[in-house]
Amino acid sequence: MGRWQSDKQYIGLMSNPPWRWFSNRLPSTCQVCDCWPAQAICPACADRFAAPQRGCRVCALPLALGLAGADVCGRCQTRTGPALLRACVAAVDYAYPWDTLIARFKFRDEPGWAGPMAALLLKNPQTVALWQQCDVVAPVPLTTERLASRGYNQAWELVKALRRAMPAETAHDKTLADALLRIGEVPNQHSLTREQRLRNLQGVFVAHPFRSAEIANAQVLLVDDVSTTGATLHSAAHALLQAGAQTVQALVFARTPAH
Repeated sequence: MGRWQSDKQYIGLMSNPPWRWFSNRLPSTCQVCDCWPAQAICPACADRFAAPQRGCRVCALPLALGLAGADVCGRCQTRTGPALLRACVAAVDYAYPWDTLIARFKFRDEPGWAGPMAALLLKNPQTVALWQQCDVVAPVPLTTERLASRGYNQAWELVKALRRAMPAETAHDKTLADALLRIGEVPNQHSLTREQRLRNLQGVFVAHPFRSAEIANAQVLLVDDVSTTGATLHSAAHALLQAGAQTVQALVFARTPAH
């Protein structure tokens, strides 16, 4: 028991070093409204632009106000074929101001945004519930070429930030950076429909062969920064289920609203 407690304390210290605690509490300006002093996202902007809303349990799209008591949107109810994701939770809509901050997170060498984004995800109690229920937490991977050019995988940075911020009772580490491999890049998909994206992503993800024992019969939690149509999460979940995962659920920081 003593060895286990000391190991937990060591893991906690390594994932939450004193310098991070101190730096996270230094005042600066809010990156949305320029308010001073504030953290990266001030409470007023978080309340205004990240107010909790009821989302579809399967795809995380906001539910219509008239659907009292419903937890699945009409599109998911009428979609043919099995739902590979059992649940999906998102913190915000992919819209102002989050689209700009996500671009800085992904493309402008600012991985520190993982912390504020994880904090907004944790405002939804379902985030902690999904983390507690799972056996494995896996980021959606980048290709080796994209990872080499960017220097980090934003989904993995978000996983690490969530792990640091989780309550103490869920602090045991079940994260696997390499649970999935991305073995091919796809063309720009911004203008494609969900069905076209799914076709593009067929065979792009595979489970890591060295992680088969940890994935088999596991409840896996997928993490990504953005879900546009759900095609990437769908394809990644398909690879995990083929590798023997029992269930796959997902956390994303932002979900693109339905048109």
